[in-house]
Amino acid sequence: MARRHWLDPLARRLLLASGQLPATRTTPPTAPASPCRDSAQADQQCEVERELLALKLRQEPARPLRTAEEVRHAAALGWRLDVNRASAGDWTRLPGIDTGQVDLLLRLQAGGVQLSGAEDLQRLLDLPSAQLECWLPVLLFHWYGQPATPSPAEIRIDLNRAGPTQLERLGLSSERRQRLLRERARGPFRDLADLQQRLHLPPDLVENWIGKVRFSAGQAGPELPPARRSA
Repeated sequence: MARRHWLDPLARRLLLASGQLPATRTTPPTAPASPCRDSAQADQQCEVERELLALKLRQEPARPLRTAEEVRHAAALGWRLDVNRASAGDWTRLPGIDTGQVDLLLRLQAGGVQLSGAEDLQRLLDLPSAQLECWLPVLLFHWYGQPATPSPAEIRIDLNRAGPTQLERLGLSSERRQRLLRERARGPFRDLADLQQRLHLPPDLVENWIGKVRFSAGQAGPELPPARRSA
């Protein structure tokens, strides 16, 4: 007969789930449980999963939430997303959101638009009800008297007009900067998806630009050398 571990059941489940304790090969036979016992076991399992998520978030505070269950656990741990002040990093933590939706939300926020409730968000993003229900536990809809004022670090770089120096600040290599400028000369970029498709950029690079870039309708003219100061 396998010896019972000295840890209490909650701690043992947490260590097993995180891989810090090897699972035993033999499992004792289980007797039919009563509904009350099933409920208690479900509550205990939920607590284990919540503690495990808390451990992961301490190691990686900006970790994306993968499932609706993780969203509920994050809400229980106190994390909230302020819809009318959320950053790109906040939005991209929600499961199922795409880059176009995040970009739209940030552009509207920069223009002073505020959402008053879940129905506004659902209509704006054309969200399925199941996806909205998944996000609801962490969403806050605070109304602000004044629109958000972006800091200098939050001012977006216009990729249809930016010069090499600005592009370098975005982490582009010299080769990619030159490719962007050549492709832009053929026609302005419409959005991040168009940019990625035309330049064949990796997804992680493009995701890092959400909320940091914009695309004007015009096209950059030729760059002129700086004027010399008269002596």
